[in-house]
Amino acid sequence: MELIIKAKDVRVEYTGRDVLDIAELVLYDYDRIGLVGENGAGKSTLLKVLLGELTPPGCKIHRLGEFAYIPQLDEAALQEVKDFALMSKLGVEQLEVKTMSGGEETRLKIAQALSEQVHGILADEPTSYLDHEGINFLIRQLKYFSGALLVISHDRYFLDEVVDKIWELKDGKIMEYWGNYSDYLRQKEEERKNQAAKYEQFVAERDRLEQAAEDKRKQARKIDQKVKGAAKKNSSESGGRLAHQKTVGSKQKKLYNAAKSMEHRIAALSDVEAPENTRTICFRQSTALELHNPYPIIGTEISKRFEDKLLFEKASFSIPLAAKVALIGGNGTGKTTLIQMILNREDGISISPKAKIGYFAQNGYKYNRNQEVMKFMQEDCDYNVSEIRSVLASMNFLQNDINKTLSVLSGGEIIKLLLAKMFLGKYNILLMDEPSNYLDLPSLEALEKLMKGYAGTILFITHDKRLIDNVADLVYEIKDRSLNLVR
Repeated sequence: MELIIKAKDVRVEYTGRDVLDIAELVLYDYDRIGLVGENGAGKSTLLKVLLGELTPPGCKIHRLGEFAYIPQLDEAALQEVKDFALMSKLGVEQLEVKTMSGGEETRLKIAQALSEQVHGILADEPTSYLDHEGINFLIRQLKYFSGALLVISHDRYFLDEVVDKIWELKDGKIMEYWGNYSDYLRQKEEERKNQAAKYEQFVAERDRLEQAAEDKRKQARKIDQKVKGAAKKNSSESGGRLAHQKTVGSKQKKLYNAAKSMEHRIAALSDVEAPENTRTICFRQSTALELHNPYPIIGTEISKRFEDKLLFEKASFSIPLAAKVALIGGNGTGKTTLIQMILNREDGISISPKAKIGYFAQNGYKYNRNQEVMKFMQEDCDYNVSEIRSVLASMNFLQNDINKTLSVLSGGEIIKLLLAKMFLGKYNILLMDEPSNYLDLPSLEALEKLMKGYAGTILFITHDKRLIDNVADLVYEIKDRSLNLVR
């Protein structure tokens, strides 16, 4: 076991907030770590600090090896890859960067990193734009890689296959969990349950002491009232009566002291934070939008050619009412084209006359950037403010985010907002093209719940195996110019 990175006093501040506040961090040659956290938590910043691309004041980094870096797509220019066999296996057939697709660019960067003789690989979303075949090939390559791995990824299947430790970055700190991502989720749920039990115990004890203190004060007040009533009587009462008043005063004092003692005990209780709530979103659908056709979308022997390339021919499919249907296939096989054919109601595709289709595209959104979040969400929406707030909260929008304008939101936040708006829109069919791209893991898990709880029909394109496993009722695959029902 060899130490290859040791970092001390990793502290980065941005706009008055501690993005990173890590006293010490070490990386060994055997480590295979998944770095997780919400968008904006500082994951990419931490990789840049460890690589030396960013040097915070007072931070000390000791690197005892050579490292390769797989950045996000827009971060660095590509370099020539020496391992052409590896590049070919990753599906990159040429080196003309200007004409590359996102998937080809990602593959080229991966091939570059794997072809170098290094002690460790640091990767930032390496599965972005890779199809299922590309992801599986990358998994196999990384399993055979003998050095350390520190990877940021929103692909849960990928993390389960390649890492055995999770670093959770939250509020600038690192929490370490042994195991893959599924193990991490189980540990987090156990933590939540333990926290819920501690919180319930804390609340019960606090309420008991508060009630006991109030009971003591009530008893003392009753005695006060009796004393005041007795004072109105004949002032020439006997000495025995005066002696009795002394006894009453002593009782009052004891009761008030007992109440104060309980208040001190309440103050001495260690504050226990409430556990994070697991929200359940209930979607309803207007009767005006109800579909009665058991198959609201049907394709019959459709064919499509793009320039001189045949994407598929004589393809047929049926999308059942209220089903969640995944559409999969390699990059460039025609998945997005098929979605566009449905939207355009091309020949061979029949759609229920009452269909109201919502579409989530990979890009190309237009919206008023000066509009407030809540006003944007209320447009063309039958849900009330509290229901909208609940859906936004499930996507990790905080209370103070509601009144922000869209112009100050990050790209990831805009994606989450557009997804939430679509689920609350006046639709009964949703077509979604790679909805999980750019989402952090908590938001991705929230998206799953939204999709499963949605009352209408969903057809979605994805390379995310866990999203398919957890949401899809049916799976269609485009392969070798054919469309087949595979599950």
